[in-house]
Amino acid sequence: MRYGIVVSLALLAVSCGGETAERAGKTDDGPVSEADFTEVDGASLGTVVVAGTCSGAAQMDLERGLALLHSMTYEEAARAFDAATEADPDCAMGYWGQAMTFVHPLWSDPPSEQAFERGRELLRSARDHAATGQELAYIEALEAYYDAGRSGSEKPNLVAFEAGWRNYYDAYPEDPEGAAFYALAQLATVDPADKTYSKQRQAGALAEQVLASIPDHPGAHHYIIHAYDNPELSSGAVEVARSYGGVAPEVPHALHMPTHTFTRLGLWQESIDWNRRSADAALKHPVGDAKSLHYFHALDYLAYAYLQGAEDGRAATVLAELQAVEPPYQPHLASAYTFAAVPARLTLERHLWDAAADLEPRSPSDYPWDTAASSEAITYFARALGAARSGRFEQARSDLATLSGLQAKVAAASPYWGTQVEIQRLSALAWLQFEEGDREGGLETMQRAANMEAGTEKHPVTPGEVLPARELLADMYMEFGRFKEALAAYEAALDRSPNRFNSLYGAGMAATKTGELTKAAEHFDALLEVTSRADTNRPRLEEVRGLVGTHATESV
Repeated sequence: MRYGIVVSLALLAVSCGGETAERAGKTDDGPVSEADFTEVDGASLGTVVVAGTCSGAAQMDLERGLALLHSMTYEEAARAFDAATEADPDCAMGYWGQAMTFVHPLWSDPPSEQAFERGRELLRSARDHAATGQELAYIEALEAYYDAGRSGSEKPNLVAFEAGWRNYYDAYPEDPEGAAFYALAQLATVDPADKTYSKQRQAGALAEQVLASIPDHPGAHHYIIHAYDNPELSSGAVEVARSYGGVAPEVPHALHMPTHTFTRLGLWQESIDWNRRSADAALKHPVGDAKSLHYFHALDYLAYAYLQGAEDGRAATVLAELQAVEPPYQPHLASAYTFAAVPARLTLERHLWDAAADLEPRSPSDYPWDTAASSEAITYFARALGAARSGRFEQARSDLATLSGLQAKVAAASPYWGTQVEIQRLSALAWLQFEEGDREGGLETMQRAANMEAGTEKHPVTPGEVLPARELLADMYMEFGRFKEALAAYEAALDRSPNRFNSLYGAGMAATKTGELTKAAEHFDALLEVTSRADTNRPRLEEVRGLVGTHATESV
């Protein structure tokens, strides 16, 4: 694949940074303006190619908007595209870009009715000003999404979006932006149950071709990480993940994206470092007056990574930071998920069952939870499981009833999230059955949950299941004394989520029980390695330290 001349935004920052900063209303004591993205530490947004025929000033804004669009920094991208049409009202690609910012293919947040109609209006303006066949092809690729209409599901739009970009790519195979957007469009329509990862492989290969020609292309970096965000392919994204931050160091989502790969591989310290940077960058770039979804999203990944390393004190600090946030909050799946998941993780990962049972639903109370049933379900899952494990059976049944109602509501809107909530419901029900004495019934239910989970893929909004069903099944096998099956289940959980604290501990203990001492030592050594920065005396960690110390003494 060969591409034409590219324009580096690093060079453009020198000539347009002051003008765009002034236009954005930068103040000495206010939030850093969006224009500063290209100027922090002298870094660039990467290199993009623009097919438009806009005037010089508009072209610079257009290039900036395109780079930000690839990093899914939609609000800032929209302002850049708007600036392009202000500078040149005949800039067709500026109108196209504004319409593109309403479409978030991987975020599960379709445009509102008002945004959808605004997108259509902008595309009509783009078509009116299209000066070349290639500009018209860009417009038609996006029109496919809007022409599908607006309904209760975005799936038809995303299918049309993919078809639109496939048509564009077929017509202009040497345009890197079209190739990148076609890769993105393929990722928007993957089947979560397809364990061959066929579309992810195709999208990743396409993005890799772009990266080979343009080594600092922001979209190629971004979409490779998304394409390989699964257990089988994640190792192929490590190099890209480590270089992406250099493309856009002060773009919150760009700083966060590498941690999808680090989380998949259990590289907890790298995940911690990058998510802290992402959260801090997001605080500098609120969405109006609201805390950005990127801030919340980074905090969930940050807390998860801390907990896997037994850095419980630092994880508690993240929770305190989250609970201290004042409204307004950007309403989004990532925001709601974080509000529910972080407190649940701090209790469930440490098996603090009473504390889990006492979690407060719908916290904070001023968040619009009526639109976030799948996230609200997390709290009721944690409460039900915690109540079951701590002998509070009546509460467990009550919370399970609420969880069932939420599951029905979620499933009606999203089969994927309906399945995720059903896995949670079955997991909590299994432990209630087990603890109430129906041990075989509980095991059967837990097996159903684990098998259902194995047929799905985690959503990018989460670093990992709040508590994996396969790990919970392994815990139950341990209770039965079925240690070989427990070991197999823990190792299956580790295949899906490497270096999880509880799975490493469980696998080591199960291997000890089966007499596979070499395997036990491997799991315990891995646990001690990932907890090298532990700031707590977690009982399980102390137990492993004692076992390893005893074994070392006996070996001497």
